Formats: sequence, structure tokens, C-alpha cells
Amino acid sequence: MLQSGYHLTYCTNIHPGETWGDHFENLKKYIPSIKKEVSSDAPFGIGLRLSDRASRSLLKEENLSDFKSWLEKNNCYVFTLNGFPFGDFHHQVVKDQVHQPDWTTNKRFNYTIRLFEILAALLPKGITGGISTSPLSYKYWPASEKNKDEVLKNATLQIVKIAENLYHRYQKSGQTLHLDIEPEPDGLLENTEEVINWYNEWLIPLSTDYLKQRLNLSPDQANNCLKNHIRLCYDVCHFAIVYEKPKEVFQKLKKQGIKVGKIQLSASLKVQLPEEIEARKWVLDALTPFVESTYLHQVVERDFKNALTHYPDLPQALEQLNNPRAKEWRTHFHVPVFLNSYGKLESTQEDIVQVLEYLKEEQLTDHLEVETYTWDVLPDDIQLEIVDSIVRELQWVKNNF
Repeated sequence: MLQSGYHLTYCTNIHPGETWGDHFENLKKYIPSIKKEVSSDAPFGIGLRLSDRASRSLLKEENLSDFKSWLEKNNCYVFTLNGFPFGDFHHQVVKDQVHQPDWTTNKRFNYTIRLFEILAALLPKGITGGISTSPLSYKYWPASEKNKDEVLKNATLQIVKIAENLYHRYQKSGQTLHLDIEPEPDGLLENTEEVINWYNEWLIPLSTDYLKQRLNLSPDQANNCLKNHIRLCYDVCHFAIVYEKPKEVFQKLKKQGIKVGKIQLSASLKVQLPEEIEARKWVLDALTPFVESTYLHQVVERDFKNALTHYPDLPQALEQLNNPRAKEWRTHFHVPVFLNSYGKLESTQEDIVQVLEYLKEEQLTDHLEVETYTWDVLPDDIQLEIVDSIVRELQWVKNNF
């Protein structure tokens, strides 16, 4: 749906299921009810998540035509896809395997190309389309630790090939499609500095030579092609976890000419740690219900000198709860955006508010997607009925924008 000139939706990775049949049944079950509450008289945009398996099935002509007919009948449209999770994303251990296969592999490349084929077929005229994706790889896999340059080179070349594909699509159809790299804690790209370094040290140099040879583009033309089709997915939760301020991030990206393709509106947990170690027991009691076996919940600790310490998952952080230097924890646990506290725990909701305020002044992108995918692993006392929860999130954004 349009909100202040932005396409606003939620990401359907909230709904379990890996086959196209599963995905389609969830869309038919939930979308009409949500649309009725938040966009009853206007088209409703969908932030579609498709597994690799589902993407293969949807490309079958009868499935794609049936889906397009359903979208038209229900006054809905698709403008963005979540191409980060490749396979199963619910009801099993995901953890760091959410990055698998990474961007060094043909599996990730081919999956993403299929998603762009689907998006190109579904995208209404006059609208740009984007797909968010993994930040290349996982930082603490052996290959990334021992052969980081090789991983960066191989992953970047795959990304450049995506840019080539999207350039051809633009020349043929006039559609502007973009791949949106999504930094996250412990990803190979996890903060603004790493994104900018990757663009300048890897993406631009490799793309300039490749696109000159393949498309006969000048360096300036290759640079424009690259930055038009390879953008950033700004997940508010992810940048908040590493203590980056939205306005500063956006200004740094603008200075480098790096475009934002999509903003995912999401919130993480945060907690101010009492100085007295004996007073921290309540932190253990409050965070323990958030320890679960499906997703990674990285923790970034800030000490009294503003130095950051990273823990790969919440259990490892809890083991270090008595660190006397620790001042604050931020935890990668996507919590409902409409709540700013959970008992004594807080959320990074204020970062979303800052992003929305910034967007009132400068339209970095017109793709906004609420992403709270953890409903089924939230502690029981903050779980709500799913349709009501999604509606409440979208209404909260509308009321604050």
C-alpha cells in the first residue's frame, strides 16, 4: 500500500512453509484479512518471500498465471522479495545456515536470478522492484576466516553478474530492478564501514573491468550501472545492534553514491546493564526466555568506553553477563515494532522512529517492509494472534509516518 509516497508492506517470511503451495495458501489465508484492515480501498503491496524450492515451482506457467490472477482479483501487487533465506526458515534449526548457500556459489546466484524472473513478471509498470539478499557470507565460517579475500572476490563476481543481468533487463523492458545487500551482525558485511570498503575495494574495481568487457561500458557507465542495480537493504534492527545511528549511515552512503533499495522496519532487544554485578540477575531472568534453537540471536555489547564486543548467539553472551566493563547489550531478536519495552527489557524502536523522520525529508527509497519473522519463537507472554499482530505493526508505522 502507498503511505506518504512509499510502498509499505510486511515480509511474508513470517509465514512458515517451503513449497509454492504452502506460500500461496498462506497468502490466500492472511493477505485479504490484513488488506481489509490497512488498505481496504487501495492496492496492497506484498513483500514476498520464496524459498528456492518455491521459486522453481512458481516459474511454471500455470502457477505464475494463477498467482497473477489472484493478485489482480484481490487488488494486490508484488514490488519486493526477500531472497535472503534460501531454504527452510521455520520449525527447524536455522542459525548460521541462513547464509547457506552463500554468494560464492552458483546455487545462490541461480536462485536469485529465478527470483528476478518472477519479480519481473509480477511487477506493475512504473514501479521499481528489489530483492534483498545475504551479506555475501557468514564471517565466522572457516573459509571466510582463512581465505577472506578469495571469498570476497568470488562472491563479488557473482554480484557483478547479477548487475549485468539486470542491465540487460532494463535495456529490454525498461524495468529498473535492484539487488539489495542486507548487512547483519556477523555477516561478511555487517556495518557501514564494511559496506563502503566492499564497494570501493571490490565491487567497483571488479565490475569496471567485467562490465567493460561484457557490455562495452566506460568506467563511468559501469559505475552507474552497478550503483543502479546493486543497492543496500537497510534493516533497522541490524544497524541498531551495531550501534549505528540512521542519519549518520544514510549520509555516509549518500556521500559514496550508494543507493538504498529497501528499508526493513524492524526492532531488536536492548538492555542497560546495572553496574553492580549482583543487580544483574534480573537480566538473566528476562533474557533466558528468548534463548531458542531456531535463529541466531547475536549480541553486541558496548562497554563504558564505547568499545564493542560481539557474541555469536545469546547463550554465549549470557555466560559473560558478569563482565564488569559491560554497559549495554543489543540482541538480534526481531521483536514487534509497536512495543518499546518488554518488562525491564527495551527495544530499539526509537531507531525506526528516527528512520521515518529522516524519510520525511529525503526519500532514499520507496520500499518499506516491516520484518518481524520471529512470532512463533517469541516468549508466550508477548505472542499475539498473527493477523492482529501484522495489522498492528503496519498501523503503528502509518501512525508514526
